[in-house]
Amino acid sequence: MGTIEKLGTGIGWRPEIATAVEELPGIDWVEVVAENLCPSHLPDSLLRLRERGVTVVPHGVSLGVGGAERPAADRLAALAERALLLESPLVTEHIAFVRAGGPLTASPGLEAGHLLPVPRTWDALHVLCENVRAAQDALPVPLALENIAALISWPDEELTEGQFLAELVERTGVRLLIDVANLHTNHVNRGEDPAAALDELPVEAIAYVHVAGGVEKDGVWHDTHAHPVTAPVLDVLAQLRDRVDPPGVLLERDDDFPPAAELAGELSAIRETLAAREAVTARGAVTVGESATAREAAAVKETVTAGESATARGTAPASTTGPRQRLGLAETALLSALVAGTPSPEGFDTRRLGVQSRALAAKRADVVAQVAPELPALLGAGYRTAFLAYAKSRPMTGGYRRDALDFAEQLLRAGLPADAAARRRLALWWQERSAPRRPTRAARFARAARTRFGRAYR
Repeated sequence: MGTIEKLGTGIGWRPEIATAVEELPGIDWVEVVAENLCPSHLPDSLLRLRERGVTVVPHGVSLGVGGAERPAADRLAALAERALLLESPLVTEHIAFVRAGGPLTASPGLEAGHLLPVPRTWDALHVLCENVRAAQDALPVPLALENIAALISWPDEELTEGQFLAELVERTGVRLLIDVANLHTNHVNRGEDPAAALDELPVEAIAYVHVAGGVEKDGVWHDTHAHPVTAPVLDVLAQLRDRVDPPGVLLERDDDFPPAAELAGELSAIRETLAAREAVTARGAVTVGESATAREAAAVKETVTAGESATARGTAPASTTGPRQRLGLAETALLSALVAGTPSPEGFDTRRLGVQSRALAAKRADVVAQVAPELPALLGAGYRTAFLAYAKSRPMTGGYRRDALDFAEQLLRAGLPADAAARRRLALWWQERSAPRRPTRAARFARAARTRFGRAYR
């Protein structure tokens, strides 16, 4: 695994708070969403931070190492390019799947537009480890993987989160990015004890820690990254500090950005939490040592010996499917239920699936509004209703920009917006941004547009 670099205290860099981040005191490093970076034109703010010696870490959100398909070569190449460009000490991603279907399952490909949990089974672990090794081979710097928050639980899981992460680290040597807000989320939503997870996972593999805010509604914790960090999340951070001095801690904020003073206050609360626990540990009030770690490692090993499936041990009976296909079928069934309205897979909490489905649609509407702000501007207050209606019948298959174009196309085919001038502007917007289509479909739409708006399109 090698030495893990000391990062210090950081914050997630976002364009909306770029100026504030530059002015915040005591910022040692920043994390930037890898997919939001254009390698040919880095934001001036990031360039200035790097000139000051601030470390920049690219944080991927679309690799999907927990999916049944192997990581796409182009996505790995893009992550590698950003790591080299930023001279980063590591890159990070998530233990999640973000797409399903396709050739492996002989079904249409589907995009979640969000991070979804992988089942904690031996099949999923086997596939995840293979995917992680492929990613490690393709990246020029170490990889760290983040535990995610989840609204739903897979039925018939075979490992706890801590055991799953411990096995992943032992088999691949990958580092961990532990999000304490996600541990709290899973405590509220899935009844999982953060302390138990911290006891079981290999804390020496932690590269850094995320801290973020959220909100509870109707007994469900939503990991929004748009609310202040709460006391329960800081409590989990304190429990982690009882076990290890993390090399880095980072505050995440992705929306509803507060004034710089509030961000500084949250960073101060994080520093104070770490310092307080360090003082307690130094006085000997907390005893978490080698013996506890050894006991937990032994417990994990005992679980592996007793519970690992025949497939994981390589002694499975003859079967028409392997771990990848079994995982692919399971993830496709779940994602299809969430975004395409197909029946819920057996064993899932249908109420929670409904909450997750609505959350995915809402996020999809929000992100499309960000990547194509012309759409809500043209549709006004009716944008969200129109988009959610579209999303019910059109699962996302090609990313948010393609989604925006498909939404606009569907509106035009339905003769919307009702205002002719707005409809004309939308048609021009669609044509200027639309990628080449199959001739029959493109020609049909162009003919319809010319007829409807009485003008030629070039």
